[in-house]
Amino acid sequence: MLSSVKRILIGRPLKSTALGDQKLNILKALAILSSDALSSVAYGTEQILIVLSTIGAVAYWYSIPIAVGVLFLLAALIISYRQIIFSYPHGGGAYVVSKENLGVNAGLIAGGSLLVDYILTVAVSVSAGTDAITSAIPQLHPYTVPIACVLVVMITILNLRGLTESATILAYPVYLFVFALFILIGVGIYNIMTGNVSHTFYHPALGTPVEGISLFLLLRAFASGCSALTGVEAISNAIPNFKDPAPKNAAKTLILMGSLLAILFSGITFLAYYYGIGPKADETVVSQIARETFGRNYLYFFVQGTTAVILVLAANTGFSAFPLLAFNLAKDKYMPRMFAIRGDRLGYSNGIVALGVASILLIIAFHGKTEHLIPLYAVGVFIPFTLSQTGMIIRWVRKKQGGWLAKLSANLIGAIITLTVLLIFFITKFTQVWFVFIFLPLIVIMFHRINKHYEAVGEQLRIHPESPAIPIEGNVIIVPVAGFTKVVENSINYAKSLTDQIFAVYVSFDREDEKRFAEKWEKWQPDVRLVTLQSHYRSVLQPLSKFIDTVEHKASENNYRVTVLIPQFITKKSWHNILHNQSSLLIRTYLIFKKKVIVATLPYHFKK
Repeated sequence: MLSSVKRILIGRPLKSTALGDQKLNILKALAILSSDALSSVAYGTEQILIVLSTIGAVAYWYSIPIAVGVLFLLAALIISYRQIIFSYPHGGGAYVVSKENLGVNAGLIAGGSLLVDYILTVAVSVSAGTDAITSAIPQLHPYTVPIACVLVVMITILNLRGLTESATILAYPVYLFVFALFILIGVGIYNIMTGNVSHTFYHPALGTPVEGISLFLLLRAFASGCSALTGVEAISNAIPNFKDPAPKNAAKTLILMGSLLAILFSGITFLAYYYGIGPKADETVVSQIARETFGRNYLYFFVQGTTAVILVLAANTGFSAFPLLAFNLAKDKYMPRMFAIRGDRLGYSNGIVALGVASILLIIAFHGKTEHLIPLYAVGVFIPFTLSQTGMIIRWVRKKQGGWLAKLSANLIGAIITLTVLLIFFITKFTQVWFVFIFLPLIVIMFHRINKHYEAVGEQLRIHPESPAIPIEGNVIIVPVAGFTKVVENSINYAKSLTDQIFAVYVSFDREDEKRFAEKWEKWQPDVRLVTLQSHYRSVLQPLSKFIDTVEHKASENNYRVTVLIPQFITKKSWHNILHNQSSLLIRTYLIFKKKVIVATLPYHFKK
């Protein structure tokens, strides 16, 4: 039944040879990898206004120069990440760049930051999408968290179906969102130019003196506005997902994404300024702009609908990049190997599921409040931004390839700006991001512990010709028995086919039972030695374990191995298992961890 449900949800398994068909062209890649960056225009301007609103509506004109600063940073990042794409065409982004040029710990900090960032990408995007839904339908406000969790589950299932299929489905709402915002911005600017607006809006003129404004507050607003740049790095992480020539296609997609992001962010910020719109608790800035431009008609709901969908589907950037980053870390032995395994649909399913579960937990923990997540979200982006730019500077200095001075200059500008923004975040929003200083070191420590384990495992599994293995001279089989049944008979006969060194072990709870069992056994299996053990506390494991230790110690002196052969019957229907005690399962689970003891199970299948 579970297998049938799985097939319905994620589809039939794909052959490994179909991996090439799962690559993305530019249009699909733009939809699946740029949805996070493009969707951030829905809340980037709002985050600037939230900070400025602490002074008052007269301060809203500062959103224009702040937006110019954000666009300048965007240009620097696009240039820098374009160079990363061609320098590291196999993907990995900030993790690989930092690890190769700045050292392992820098790489792990970048990788850990990005893993957390992608979890936050999903949580923030879905929470913001839920906000857009509840802005249009206020009656749904009490159900914000359940709605967000259901949406994460839906996106997780969509991604488990495969990269190409999810990209095909996602392309339509992403481009619809871009189309809707172009209509909104175009109609808004046309109305302003023609004077065809519903009423006169109050917007302070650029340069209007504002009492109480400070550099600290402006820097804080700028840092908040930089949340519009989240997701820019995703393309450099996912180069292997592109069709050949992958680097060129990835670079073109990056330029397209940057251009669209710049236009949409500029347009939304300008309209918000002209309309004098400020942040509201129950309505987003984009919703207010659409309402002022169209009224609450079908165009308003078209904008709100596509905005809600893109905000939710922006989570797909995390689902595209997180599994690939987890794969790179797992390949380098810093994350569990299960993250390096492809699933039925050729995606890294374990990474997809882990991301979905972590995001749901985060949404529940923060009650779906987007504004509580965005500061930490942005910090998680700008740490790898800074490290990757710095790593590229080291690379150009070291290699001195053609045109390296110009490339170094671009990365140097990017590093200075991203470091500045990062410091602004830590200074202005320390109370919201302070635990970065706790969880990042913990993540790096965890990476090192995992790596240490894998190195130790590799050392112990490695064959050393100078130290040949001790030959096994023979085998001693111990068969725990609980009665005179076909299951026990089947196990004893199998043991006889392997060796004549057999011990049947019976654990008794009283002397009379022990005596009766021994007498019956002598008549039934006279050629198999029976060992009866007394258990005064009704425990089977303890006396059995002591006996196995004794046999193992004597057997090892003669280079023999001890095998514990556990008889187990298998019921025809799975629910029948609850009607029987699971002593064989308990014995196997306990013994599997004992040194130098082989544990084998001989199943006996019931027919009815």
